[in-house]
Amino acid sequence: MQDHYAALGLASDATLADIKKAFRQKASTTHPDRNSAPDAAMRFRAVQEAYETLADTQRRQDYDENRRRNLLDSPIEVAGEIWKRYFDTMMDGVHRTRSTPP
Repeated sequence: MQDHYAALGLASDATLADIKKAFRQKASTTHPDRNSAPDAAMRFRAVQEAYETLADTQRRQDYDENRRRNLLDSPIEVAGEIWKRYFDTMMDGVHRTRSTPP
C-alpha cells in the first residue's frame, strides 16, 4: 500500500490547503516535462494519485480507515514501511538541496 501522505511529504492531519500546496510543489518537481530522471513519470503518478485520494473527502476517509486497519493488523511491518518511505523522502530532499547550486 502506497503512503499518500509520504508521497506529498505531509502529516496525516494536513488540511486541504496543505494538500493542494504540497501537490503543486511536488508536481512541479516530479513532472516528466521538468524532470529528466528515469523514474520521474512514476513519481509524478504517485503524487497525482496521492492528491486525488487525499483531496476527496470520502476517498481520504476510506484511505485513512484502511491505513489504521493495516497498522493494527501488522504494526511492525507497517511502521517499518512508513519509516522507510519517510527517510527515503527526506534523503531525496537532502540530495536535491545539495545538488542545487547556490
